[in-house]
Amino acid sequence: WLALCRRTRQVLAYAIGARDDATCRILWSRIPARYRFGRLYTDFWESDRNELPIGQHWPVAKEEGERSVAKEEGETNHIERFNLTLRQRLGRFTRKTLSFSKCDVMHETCLRLFLHEYNLHCANNYL
Repeated sequence: WLALCRRTRQVLAYAIGARDDATCRILWSRIPARYRFGRLYTDFWESDRNELPIGQHWPVAKEEGERSVAKEEGETNHIERFNLTLRQRLGRFTRKTLSFSKCDVMHETCLRLFLHEYNLHCANNYL
């Protein structure tokens, strides 16, 4: 799971695990405090509804035609685009690949290195 800043496109936090309430709590705890006050656009995962603050959580459709509570489509486009970039640049995050790492430590280390480089690139583009 990832949390992205909508303004800078930098990754604020991540959590590796199942799409369940426990992993959602981990992600929420890792988001810096100054980013916890705005709207939180997510898809329709039940864990998001269970764990995120009610007044801030806005489940939205990825595209027109899906159910949307906020009647706003495409608010998650940036995170979806980042997920595609991640899978394109790091083969280990693609299913049925030869470069998948079985070691969880190496998997997370590779992700952290990529996120560090990605955030530096975003910071340079934002300035």
